[in-house]
Amino acid sequence: MTDSTTRDTDLQRRIDEYWDHRAEIYDAAQHRGDRDAVDRDLWGRVWSGALPPAPARVLDLGTGSGHAAFVLASLGHEVTGLDSSAGMLDIARARAAATEPKGAVPTFVLGDACDPQVEEADLDVITSRYLMWTLREPLVALRRWRRLLRPGGVLAVVDSTWFDAGLEGSPPEFIASYGEVMDDLPLASAGSIEATAEVIRAAGFAEVTITPLTEVLAVDERLGVAPGHRPRLQYLVRGTA
Repeated sequence: MTDSTTRDTDLQRRIDEYWDHRAEIYDAAQHRGDRDAVDRDLWGRVWSGALPPAPARVLDLGTGSGHAAFVLASLGHEVTGLDSSAGMLDIARARAAATEPKGAVPTFVLGDACDPQVEEADLDVITSRYLMWTLREPLVALRRWRRLLRPGGVLAVVDSTWFDAGLEGSPPEFIASYGEVMDDLPLASAGSIEATAEVIRAAGFAEVTITPLTEVLAVDERLGVAPGHRPRLQYLVRGTA
């Protein structure tokens, strides 16, 4: 194993351990009783405006506990959610098992979002929500993703400039886990969402657009966000293979 491979493996293990440990707390913040119905409707409109008509074959990368994957499935898509955190997937699978009707739920698999083990040219859509900033090698990952999409397939990612001012104000446990690895995550400290759009273009995607999610920000400001966080303007970045 090369030094770079060892470094990547150690980095990913550290990230996965953090999300395994935080899975229940994170999921609780994503599914608050006072926000659940609002978020399902809100994110349903965000995703439906970016994706082709259902049913499409969708791979949701960095799915976590399945927030986007469940919304996408409810829109009629055939969804697979992939994540490298077993703790997050345990929660997603438990929710899927308790969801009715059974046919309207995603399938969840353990895997590396940077290198999904999926047949090439087999997907209509790739989505991610809050994944881009965590990628070790975003250009390598995006080139791989493009090969997984059929010609004309859609990439739709949501993210923000979460750490453009550094880690100040972040929860202590997050700083403890991520403080030493931020320099290894090229998009983590980007000052503009244009950095994400640029790497998507560099990977060969066409028709790349950036849409500010102002309605999401308004809801976050009205109902509040997870403890230790503050409302930030998020963006939908979309491109075609």
